[in-house]
Amino acid sequence: MRKWVLSGILASEETYLSHLEALLLPMKPLKAAATTSQPVLTQQQIETIFFKVPELYEIHKEFYDGLFPRVQQWSHHQCVGDLFQKLVISYKFSLLYKPVDRVTRSTLVLHDLLKHTPVNHPDHSLLQDALRISQNFLSSINEEITPRRQSMTVKKGEVSVSLNYCKSKPVTPLPTVFLCYYFFSVRKSQQYDCKWYIPLADLTFHTLDESENAPNFPLVPDEELDAMKIKISQMKNEIQREKANKGSKVIERLKKKLSEQESMLLLMSPNMAFRVHNRHGKSYVFLISSDYERAEWREIIREQQKKCFKSFSLTSLELQMLTNSCVKLQTVHNIPLTINKEDDESPGLYGFLNVIVHSATGLKQTSNLYCTLEVDSFGYFVNKAKTRVYRDTTEPNWNEEFEIELEGSQTLRILCYEKCYNKTKLTKDDAEITDKIMGKGQIQLEPQALQDKDWQRTVIAMNGIEVKLSMKFTSREFSLKRMPSRKQTGVFGVKIAIVTKRERSKVPYIVRQCVEEIERRGMEEVGIYRVSGVATDIQALKAAFDANNKDVSIMMSEMDVNAIAGTLKLYFRELPAPLFTDEFYPNFAEGIALSDPVAKESCMLNLLLSLPEPNLITFLFLLDHLKRIAEKEHINKMSLHNLATVFGPTLLRPSEKDSKIPTNPTQPITMADSWSLEVMSQVQVLLYFLQLETIPTPDSKRQSILFSTEV
Repeated sequence: MRKWVLSGILASEETYLSHLEALLLPMKPLKAAATTSQPVLTQQQIETIFFKVPELYEIHKEFYDGLFPRVQQWSHHQCVGDLFQKLVISYKFSLLYKPVDRVTRSTLVLHDLLKHTPVNHPDHSLLQDALRISQNFLSSINEEITPRRQSMTVKKGEVSVSLNYCKSKPVTPLPTVFLCYYFFSVRKSQQYDCKWYIPLADLTFHTLDESENAPNFPLVPDEELDAMKIKISQMKNEIQREKANKGSKVIERLKKKLSEQESMLLLMSPNMAFRVHNRHGKSYVFLISSDYERAEWREIIREQQKKCFKSFSLTSLELQMLTNSCVKLQTVHNIPLTINKEDDESPGLYGFLNVIVHSATGLKQTSNLYCTLEVDSFGYFVNKAKTRVYRDTTEPNWNEEFEIELEGSQTLRILCYEKCYNKTKLTKDDAEITDKIMGKGQIQLEPQALQDKDWQRTVIAMNGIEVKLSMKFTSREFSLKRMPSRKQTGVFGVKIAIVTKRERSKVPYIVRQCVEEIERRGMEEVGIYRVSGVATDIQALKAAFDANNKDVSIMMSEMDVNAIAGTLKLYFRELPAPLFTDEFYPNFAEGIALSDPVAKESCMLNLLLSLPEPNLITFLFLLDHLKRIAEKEHINKMSLHNLATVFGPTLLRPSEKDSKIPTNPTQPITMADSWSLEVMSQVQVLLYFLQLETIPTPDSKRQSILFSTEV
């Protein structure tokens, strides 16, 4: 790893030296012309333009010439700290932006080198000294940084979007008025600033036409949300460590930072529009996290509207009095933050929840019905699964099984919809969504009740409708095991090298067939690879591929495309060793953490091209497919980040024996948070390769076999 870091800085230095040489080239003739009767530039202008360029060139040339042979003749005991010491001492010349930018880069490289240099290595103390000098230099440079916008969040964490600017605005449906206000603290007092209000008698929802023509709103990129989750998991780990050390002051400070990060995540994560109108045609938009929550708001508003018949207007004094009264409502709902939880409260479930949606009863008339399932993660809810539409019935029998990944989840929500094929049947109140919500309900995921490995049957009542479910939970401790198949004649649980050798192919037949079918009819499927397929269909396809059934392509053409996507994910998940191999997994995890971008690219590409040929070719084949999926993100809602989130753990998760997850329950880092950090690292590795425009291959042979259809 140290060699890869140094190779990156060598490549960077080489580019930098070529730029300095290009600057020095015109300097000599310009200096010579300055002494003539017709100078192009004066001596002072030349000194200003080429300030310290010769000195910088000499410093970096000496550093490059010293480092290059040492990297070429690399060994574990090789020392380079003296070269970096000499380089950082010369930072007094680095006064222009680009040299200072290089100082920052060099500092990052020193961090990376120290991370991978043992404490007892002779280079360690030299590198530490070089880092100290570098940091002292950087701290002496005053650089104005644009302050980030500060925001606060309160229940229900709605986000108003106006003029492309997201604002946190608490919204309270009081008995007669819909009030939107800012809540903030000044010193130790709470302040409320009303932004707007709508009497409930005047409030309506958007019509269908207006909803369809509504502009798109800027959303926070998934990468930023993921970075927030990483920070949250890291802070939870630090708190656990400090609890073991009994550092109460440090814990309080960390809890405050954790609360800020969790609040920011809850503020930024909502992405579903909820629109309201006043009688003058003015509309307001809020971003909320799920359809369930949007339905809750509708119900509350409609219930209150039954008691309101007259419109009214408020004076500024009345409005301020009304706004101040909101302080009494703050304790009605608790924000799902760690700081609001008791120490002995459950952190939620981590693992996989298998859910069978059996049937629904209590419907008064025939409808076209389907259900969706939502679970919470990091305090907000995400849609995870959807049943097929059961047409023209009052008693739908879906009997569909889904596997849902849980990440600190505590609640399972279910929504029952009527599929509206004719949009003209929609009422104005329901026009914001294409289908009508017939009922909604939720169930708490109690760890004690779900510890039993048997199926747990339950009934969820919702608006007179009852939906029957069965649930079975598998903790991550058991779900992460990669179990080799005892039957080596199949494809699931069999090493990829054995399968490709048996099939005489470069990419397993199952991978090619699934990708081909998904690209034929699933490229525009919303949530492809994210939405769960029916578990029984996936198991049927698994059995067909294992038995080498000749009719498997016919079976696939008749199945839901989400089941095919689920089969492909299951194949990679059940490989006895990950596609990125157990051997290289720790190196990929270290490589993605490198700070220097050049060293990171060198490291990651070298590691990738070191994979066994069947693994590499299969990965490149899959990578191209995922990039094509992301090209239709505007339709299927699957960005590169979403795909990395789905496939990262599937392709990289090591075998149990190689996992870095702590097995000792007395360790200060919780198992759940350790897993979260490891999963996020796996996501980042795959995202890195997805975002690379091109991946060079070591020779033309591999380039040609990438697209081979040999079977």
